[in-house]
Amino acid sequence: MKKNIALVTGGYSGEAVISYKSALTIGNNLDKDRYNVYKIDIRKDGWLYEMPDGRKVEVDKNDFSLHFDNEIVKFDVIFIGMHGTPGEDGKLQGYFDTLGIPYTGCDAATSAITFNKRFTVAVARMAGVPVANSVHIFKHTPVPASAILEQLSLPVFVKPNNGGSSIGMSKVHKKEDLEAAIAKAFNEDDQVLVEEMIKGREFTIGVFRNNGVITPLPFTEVMSKRDFFDFVAKYEGESTEETPAVVDESVAEKVRATAKKIYEVLNCRGVVRIDFIYNEETGKPYMLEVNTIPGQSEASIVPVQVKTMGWSLKDFYTKLVEEALQK
Repeated sequence: MKKNIALVTGGYSGEAVISYKSALTIGNNLDKDRYNVYKIDIRKDGWLYEMPDGRKVEVDKNDFSLHFDNEIVKFDVIFIGMHGTPGEDGKLQGYFDTLGIPYTGCDAATSAITFNKRFTVAVARMAGVPVANSVHIFKHTPVPASAILEQLSLPVFVKPNNGGSSIGMSKVHKKEDLEAAIAKAFNEDDQVLVEEMIKGREFTIGVFRNNGVITPLPFTEVMSKRDFFDFVAKYEGESTEETPAVVDESVAEKVRATAKKIYEVLNCRGVVRIDFIYNEETGKPYMLEVNTIPGQSEASIVPVQVKTMGWSLKDFYTKLVEEALQK
């Protein structure tokens, strides 16, 4: 019998628009011969399944089931295709753990840690992974820009500590611009990370388990046409991406080995995407952040890397679903 999959998308943040793009690709490429797929739109005003005839059915949150036409649909597995809260920060994962329903991707603890950029780099640094110097600040305890620049050298990146898609992020070259950048980031989050810029080439790599073996995908070099890889560069065509990246094999092996180490140290599951800056002076890849729900639109980095590896998205998503079911 076919397994029932709930493809959850939407979310409570500004990243919902990206979630819908990812869910479209995932839904189009899940194997319909194996699975019955129900797309669930999780929004603040309701958790809804839209039936083929246009009727909208509210999810029963007591057991995450659907009730319609004298039928009850329960789910064998959840495919999480949601960026931002509550799908990327561990909240939904904890809910599904409580209900005993398996899901794709990282567990609640790993999702919560990696959603917090500061916690992610702290864990990575403890494991010996190179990361940038940074200062973590909170809205309830203001820190003057001058105090931050006593610890960090310009230029710096200022970003919301929780969240993704580069929303609310700034690159600051002059000290007089730092306060405004911090205020912009605080509009998106109550915590802000100020991080020293590392010069180098930007690489990003998908990692997943293939038959139990941590497996890096062919990685990508990202070259922004803007001052940095911001929302416009990511989603409005203002960047160039080359997959696989053209690098010496010695460099490629350092990136792959570091990515595998991070995946293991953070106890990741499913597919994650890890962003690096490779500094040619030190010869080291510096970890920027870990994305546990990487974008899955047709033009997104992980789908391109999967195809570069020679796999179809249908085979790849089947692998992710079957891994979740085995757990």
